[in-house]
Amino acid sequence: MPKAVVCREFGPPESLRLETFAPVPLAAGQVRVAVHAAGINFPDILMAAGEYQLKPELPFTPGVEAAGEVTEVNGAAGIAVGDRIIIKLRHGAYADEAVVTPAQLTPLPGAFDYAEGATFLAAHGTAYHALIDRGQLRPGEVLLVHGAGGGVGLAAVEIGKLLGATVIAAASSEEKLAVAQAKGADHLVLYGREPFRDTVKRLTDGRGADVVFDPVGGEVFENSLRCIAWGARILVIGFTGGIGLARTNLLLIKGASVLGVRAGEAVRKNPALGEARLKALTEWAEAGRIRPNISHRLPLENYAPAMRLLMDRKAIGRVVLMMR
Repeated sequence: MPKAVVCREFGPPESLRLETFAPVPLAAGQVRVAVHAAGINFPDILMAAGEYQLKPELPFTPGVEAAGEVTEVNGAAGIAVGDRIIIKLRHGAYADEAVVTPAQLTPLPGAFDYAEGATFLAAHGTAYHALIDRGQLRPGEVLLVHGAGGGVGLAAVEIGKLLGATVIAAASSEEKLAVAQAKGADHLVLYGREPFRDTVKRLTDGRGADVVFDPVGGEVFENSLRCIAWGARILVIGFTGGIGLARTNLLLIKGASVLGVRAGEAVRKNPALGEARLKALTEWAEAGRIRPNISHRLPLENYAPAMRLLMDRKAIGRVVLMMR
């Protein structure tokens, strides 16, 4: 019997349950996938707690991305049994089987294993949308990446370097900064060593950052306003450190913009954005220019400790649930 992590009431990861379920018959145009790996993302944790903007009807299975092998096809053109694929979901990835449509699938890059495929599109897709569609990062600009030891932060470091920016990576430990440096960061900032805004000013000779990539929020967002260049774009990715408050006088003085980033919703509003994004990310992955960094791979039954690794800031890059 297939297994899935099920949320029957909103709460912490420990309130979730691993349950078996009967295989779902395929309707016309559907595909059955044996899931090998599922990536863990902060929205999964927030969704299970009832604190995310998307609130699925209970019960539901968390998880927005997975990778696996096609095991059954019912009239779905272009998909064959044995295909190695990535699955894009709004929820439902923490399971060892998924029934989906071809529109939810994309081929697994040839150099990736299943765990890498299951941690690729959410983080790198968010970074791509933020830096290219929203921030319009240009060659030669200075990019400040907060939370650079996390999955989306490391993706922003990689893509920022591909776009020709000077990348300043900020993180909470030397270990995280070492990985960011391996991904291409030009300068490293350790939170707690000194106020990061002072470090950024020193590194840029007082000019400041052109683009700020911020998945942290809180005081990090507020202090970022004090180390930006004229015309800066501040990209709001998330709020792992709380919701920050904008000092509008600082934005006015610097002619700066604050831009919200919702990569998934942007594609639902404008599918052409998703097509361009997927094409570029796939080409970069096949060329070996981008790759997820996975610090932990845990079995499906360890879903709660795996989610806690993100909550406790113990992951460097991504955490994956392995089913096979």
